[in-house]
Amino acid sequence: MVPAKDNPLFLLLTTGLLLGLYFPVGKLAHGAGFDPMLWALVISLGPGVLIAIASLVLGSFSLKAPHILFGFISGLLAYVVPNAVGFSALPHVGSGFMSLMYAFSPLVTAALSMAAGVRPPNGRLLAGVAFGFAGAFLITLSRNGLTMEGGGHWFWLAFLVPISLGLGNVYRTAYWPEGMAPLQMAAITNLVAAVPLAILLMLWGQEGAVAQALQTPGLLLLQIAISSAMFVVFFRLQWVGGPTYLSQIGYVAAAVGLLLGVVFLGEHYPPLVWAGAGAIAIGVGISNWPQRRR
Repeated sequence: MVPAKDNPLFLLLTTGLLLGLYFPVGKLAHGAGFDPMLWALVISLGPGVLIAIASLVLGSFSLKAPHILFGFISGLLAYVVPNAVGFSALPHVGSGFMSLMYAFSPLVTAALSMAAGVRPPNGRLLAGVAFGFAGAFLITLSRNGLTMEGGGHWFWLAFLVPISLGLGNVYRTAYWPEGMAPLQMAAITNLVAAVPLAILLMLWGQEGAVAQALQTPGLLLLQIAISSAMFVVFFRLQWVGGPTYLSQIGYVAAAVGLLLGVVFLGEHYPPLVWAGAGAIAIGVGISNWPQRRR
């Protein structure tokens, strides 16, 4: 039996589950008046500090120039650009269109992975990604719609989100520093990414955002705990599964977010949404069929 830490399906479902918790917690944070830029900073800085401490205790943490450069590029592509563009474009293009942009990232990752020859996906993984995208499209269409609230340059700028995420997925696999453990990568990438996010908060954040956030410390601690656990398995999944396999976490998280919304937030969805969740489940099953066979 494959150990859990080396089982791609276990890591994918665990990462997707933890990422899916972002949606209800983020909804509570929005209701509490959290600044979106501050929330993005919390998601990187808190886990970065905690994972760095854990890595130091385990004796696997070292800070070298190549690691810092790798963490900077990785964090820029995975966190800073998507968050900055996403938050800026959202009011102009609508939540449905932005959700679709995030759903595009596995397709972009697969294309870049094949073009660069970095652990290119096989046919079954491509089919799984295609089913996942179809499911995500149905969920987006049913929940948010795709009516554009604006257009112009914001429409094209929004496409930077899947491109940046796809580049980040492939970059981390292609240029993973030799001897760098996944736990160490999680710590450094998040700590380095927190620097530009803090600058963006100072430039674009709401006045009194930190004071407002400290009024609800429970939400802060809950998000930091969820993010820390998510990043631990996320970077392990990157190591084990490769860029395209990893990119499916968004689809799994979307399905998990639906279930959590029904159970904890009393939300109700039309049948088309559940059809989308079913398509995501089929996609994950197809992409994992070789692992189950082995």
